[in-house]
Amino acid sequence: MLNLFRYKIPGKYSEEFRNIYSYTNVKQVSYLGAVLFAIAMTVRLISIFYSNELASMPNLVNYNILNWVQLSGSTTFILLSLYASRSSHWKTTGREILVLVFCLFVLTTSFAVSFFFSQFNPKNTLTIFLTGVVAVSVFFALDLKKILLISIYIICLFIAAMVIPDISAQQKVLNVIMSGVLAFFMYACSRYSYYFKAEQFVKVKQLEEKNLEVQLLNHQKSEILGFVAHDLRNPLNNIEALTRIVIEEVPEQASTEMQLILSSTRQAKSIIDDLLEIAQNNQAPFHLQNMNIITFMDNICNNWQKNLNNERKIVFNSSNQELVAAVNPSKLTRVIDNLIGNGLKFSKSSTPINIEVTSSENTCIIRITDFGIGIPSNLQQHLFDQFSKAGRPGLRGEKSIGLGLHISKQIIEQHGGSLTVSSRENEGTTFQIALPFIAA
Repeated sequence: MLNLFRYKIPGKYSEEFRNIYSYTNVKQVSYLGAVLFAIAMTVRLISIFYSNELASMPNLVNYNILNWVQLSGSTTFILLSLYASRSSHWKTTGREILVLVFCLFVLTTSFAVSFFFSQFNPKNTLTIFLTGVVAVSVFFALDLKKILLISIYIICLFIAAMVIPDISAQQKVLNVIMSGVLAFFMYACSRYSYYFKAEQFVKVKQLEEKNLEVQLLNHQKSEILGFVAHDLRNPLNNIEALTRIVIEEVPEQASTEMQLILSSTRQAKSIIDDLLEIAQNNQAPFHLQNMNIITFMDNICNNWQKNLNNERKIVFNSSNQELVAAVNPSKLTRVIDNLIGNGLKFSKSSTPINIEVTSSENTCIIRITDFGIGIPSNLQQHLFDQFSKAGRPGLRGEKSIGLGLHISKQIIEQHGGSLTVSSRENEGTTFQIALPFIAA
């Protein structure tokens, strides 16, 4: 509790907090000034329309003077706060002084109203003054020195007010005690308010710092991946080219080992392509164009079927003639190729790969289904993770580093769509792509 009352914002954030909240406090001055002006103007209008009824009211002259002070003072503070919040000439210290003076003004005028209304004995009626105390302590973020100064000012107000009324010494002592209670009440409320505002500010700043650190680490990771992948690609290209030359020009030396070198080189290049995709995914521009998904998918399926000859069947079905969606052709082709490749990798050569395109409300649905070994339920939750734990070798020994599906999901999400999976072991797997489409 004592630490809360003495709380100070950590040094590295104090100056920024002080500067930001000087603007916030000045805005509160304009808002509360407007409220005070509205109340004072309402009282002024009532006094005009009901002047006869109020003529016999005690201390009417004092109320009248105080009302004009409130009207002129609130107008002045509204204008000054608006200027201070917009002008670059006002420094932080100037804004803080304006807020401090306004707080003293609110307390003084609310005290004066209570003082006159209670027949010069402020302990009798403190409702209006308490309103001023609460407004100052809750709406403003005041540091320790300022709230101590204001608390002392409250006590001084009560002591100064004891000069005017003809009351007993006992009453004066009670007023002084009441002033101490009110001063402590204001100090406690203000400390709580300041603490929560400062802690919220510190947590936001710490979160921003952590986000910057994460962004920097991600940037460094992408740079490292891009650098490594780019520098590995050139020697692999040379190895692949030399291996091709040996196989094509000296067929008798095209042993199993040479074919293995060529296959391994292609696999390494595929991994490098995935690494580059990860590194450049958030940097490269992502352009979309309207395309007929039916024609687009039909071309992809035909290309796969030509490369597979009659070894496997790629079966394409669609009940629609045209479904137009905004897509990035090369990126979406990469996703479809990856999903078809996975289907071929994890299913027997005697089973087909079924591809279906349908529509549902404002969505184009692409389903790619294989009838292979399926995905165990415990691996499905990790399927789209980067360097996924769900990566498994294919039925013919094909290796995976767990990047393909992660990249595919990112690409589909960049299209504003979704990529989901449903699978049962030894029955097969269906990947579903949902893309927003444009009705033809």
